[in-house]
Amino acid sequence: MTVEITSHEELRELLGAPMPRSVAKERTVLHARDRQWLAASPFCLVATAGADGSCDVSPKGDPPGFTLVLDETTIAIPERPGNRRADGYRNILDNPHVGLIYLIPGRTDTLRINGRARLVREAPFFDDMVVKGHRPVLAVVVEVEQVFYHCAKAFLRSELWQPETWHPDVLPSRPRLIKEVEAPAESLADLERHYGPDYARRIYS
Repeated sequence: MTVEITSHEELRELLGAPMPRSVAKERTVLHARDRQWLAASPFCLVATAGADGSCDVSPKGDPPGFTLVLDETTIAIPERPGNRRADGYRNILDNPHVGLIYLIPGRTDTLRINGRARLVREAPFFDDMVVKGHRPVLAVVVEVEQVFYHCAKAFLRSELWQPETWHPDVLPSRPRLIKEVEAPAESLADLERHYGPDYARRIYS
């Protein structure tokens, strides 16, 4: 029998009250340590939701420090060449609320930032976001409303950073997955060439 949770009260009764420290840790202004974290992080996840409630989570990655701190309550994330779906960006135009999780490889805690975002197509700080000659075509500017550090339990349970748990070959290669799942017109050989050694050299072009 499946039993659903249908109310906030039922959820709280099941999980219990949060520890006082986990509630008190929320801040609205970036601490100096938050700035250091952002300067060291090469990767974040950006969660958005559309006007209809549909959700999207998009990974963003660049050299460490790719997220620019504009002031104690504002950060900017550059856009790099991608698949042009723009799912998250379209969501931001309809609903500015975003959730960000910043990772540092090897660390089991994360930095979480929630706030309101807007899309900027030009600003003087774009000059500070150039990577390998690529100037971003737009940036997501986030007004920080909530910032805090998240504990290590998920990473410890998953053993995410333990190399002995890594099994990248458990599934077929990216080209084979595309051919099998998405059934594109390109041949497998064409896909393998596209995602071959030159792929990493083209990520900023």
